Amino acid sequence: LATDNVKEFGDGENTEFETVFVLTDFASPDYSYLYKHDNRIVGPPVVLHCAGREEPLPFSSRPLYSTTMLNLSLCFTGFRSKEEVKNLVNLVHHMGGAIRKDFSTKVTHLIAYSTHGEKYKLAVCMGTPILTPTWIHKAWEHRDDVKFHAGDEEFRTEFKVPPFQDCVLSFLGFSDEDKTNMEERTVKHGGSYLEVGDEKCTHMVVEENSVKELPFVPSKRLYVVKQEWFWGSIQIDARAGESMYFYEKMDSPVMKKAVSLLSLNTPNSNRKRRRLRDTLAQLTKETEISPFPPPRKRPSAEHSLSIGSLLDISNTPETCKALAGERSHKHSRPSKSSTPAVLKQSARWQVSKELYQTESNYVDILTTVMQLFKLPLEKEDQVGGPILAQEEIKTIFGSIPEIYDVHTRIKADLEELVMDWSEDKSVGDIILKYSKDLVKAYPPFVNFFEMSKDTIVRCEKQKPRFHAFLKINQSKPECGRQKLVELLIRPVQRLPSVALLLNDIKKHTADDNPDKITLEKAIESLKEVMTHINEDKRKTEGQKQIFDVVYEVDGCPANLLSSHRSLVHRVETIALGDKPCDRGENVTLFLFNDCLEVTPTPMK
Repeated sequence: LATDNVKEFGDGENTEFETVFVLTDFASPDYSYLYKHDNRIVGPPVVLHCAGREEPLPFSSRPLYSTTMLNLSLCFTGFRSKEEVKNLVNLVHHMGGAIRKDFSTKVTHLIAYSTHGEKYKLAVCMGTPILTPTWIHKAWEHRDDVKFHAGDEEFRTEFKVPPFQDCVLSFLGFSDEDKTNMEERTVKHGGSYLEVGDEKCTHMVVEENSVKELPFVPSKRLYVVKQEWFWGSIQIDARAGESMYFYEKMDSPVMKKAVSLLSLNTPNSNRKRRRLRDTLAQLTKETEISPFPPPRKRPSAEHSLSIGSLLDISNTPETCKALAGERSHKHSRPSKSSTPAVLKQSARWQVSKELYQTESNYVDILTTVMQLFKLPLEKEDQVGGPILAQEEIKTIFGSIPEIYDVHTRIKADLEELVMDWSEDKSVGDIILKYSKDLVKAYPPFVNFFEMSKDTIVRCEKQKPRFHAFLKINQSKPECGRQKLVELLIRPVQRLPSVALLLNDIKKHTADDNPDKITLEKAIESLKEVMTHINEDKRKTEGQKQIFDVVYEVDGCPANLLSSHRSLVHRVETIALGDKPCDRGENVTLFLFNDCLEVTPTPMK
């Protein structure tokens, strides 16, 4: 029935029918009159919603305009105006939502006016979305859209309470570049910043590795927190609890020593290098810190290498004399990290031990990549939702688990060999034993390393939570102040490094030692792996070029894409005759390994 006079129906009881009033305006005098007289009131969207689902109208004691917030349960915190809360509660009820006074697991969304209070902390711990009151108002604006629901993640994301709302931050001990970056992110995530010491500051974020003493005694109102609190808040997209991140002076001499040593990225003297190596070896036993950087950085093995030079391992640089001198100097005084063996060991043992040390360090790096980066990113039920998509994680880490697995086994075998050394033990056998595993594991990773690197750079720019995740983990001692990309380049460098060391061992192996021939075979097997890498890379690049052609050329036949086909050359020409193109037309010839394609030159 349609009427202009609600009083005609809104008064008496009718035993034959249940009267439901459909109103488009819940702020009109008609609404007020019907509400006072306890009539059932719904909005047009409710009628359309129920009709579409062939359901009866919901029996609600409250007026219900739409189903915009159906099945949502809201809780409020930090509001000072009762009138504002009352208006918001009414809107939520009109959209089919429920209100709970106390925060519990049944609450689906917390509406927060500030980032203080127990309800806020509980919501952060439980990963409950924390939204501003604007979310309710904007949802109300969509009330006539039957298909719209306020709980849709894409819609609600823009109404999240930013992590640094109500916070005034200051930064102590950071470089100018880092400080500027953090100040920009503070503003982007809802906060403001002032210089260290300003009374208006609520937080002082400290670079705990560089600050030994605070410049003043902080007031009780000032939170003095480590930088992990800052990046952690961005990562979970909510203000993290400060108590977990309070800054404390590093009183542990072991930790102080570790941090000061780890900050030495590249030792610049033999003495410093030896001290670093020995102390780190000792620290590894006493603490959980992985030995970074490597026990010895061989410029020939670790730094001068690119994918293009993987096969160039025929000449070992003439470093033998210098190395021998350094080794004899090292062993003139036994260090705590030395293997319990006779002091004057052979040169063959020295290089074999170095192979083991670098292998051990390499496994530590892979462990760090797995445990600090890969596994946490794959973890389900992350606070604030997944940091990266599964495809992105797969692209970044590729076959790292397979590489980690094979090198863990190589390390165990080398350790046994070095600890129970005799000249007739075979180093080459260990490498040969795992050559098939190396062939499987390395080409996919090395050939797609550039893509892995590009994905990290792109995600770090586009996803603030991933940037924060990297900042938190890269600042940990296990990383030795190296970025994820720098850690991931190690597999690219490792095989040439092993080949150089095997060459070195071969030089110090007597001709009548059976390991001489075995070492040659092991070096050949590594060359084979590296040849695989280069061939796979060429194939991958060739196939990528075909994809580029298919996308570039309009109407390109789909069957051009084939696993056995690769692009050899491309030439841009001009047609001299009338066939197959018009005379004078720009024509491009694509020469593949098994066919020639002729096409009008694609528009740039």
